[in-house]
Amino acid sequence: MRAEVEQLQAQNAQLQRAVASHAVVDQAIGVLVMTAKISPQDGFTVLREISQHTNTKLSSIAEQIIKHAQDAALPETILAELHTALARRR
Repeated sequence: MRAEVEQLQAQNAQLQRAVASHAVVDQAIGVLVMTAKISPQDGFTVLREISQHTNTKLSSIAEQIIKHAQDAALPETILAELHTALARRR
């Protein structure tokens, strides 16, 4: 019984992290939709491409895009990948 409870607690924690990560990605997509004038589908594709090309977690890229929209600097590699990914959408 105790093992079951621990397993359920672990699953619950994992689901909570997934929901939080999804919310951050959705916010970053919104930033890209508004600033780059692209579709939400393209926004997700841009995030995914940056993530893959920089070997960085998607949620981390999303967090950095949100911070960049609030005037934080992006690392040069991510900024370059962002410009490249957006150029493919135009």
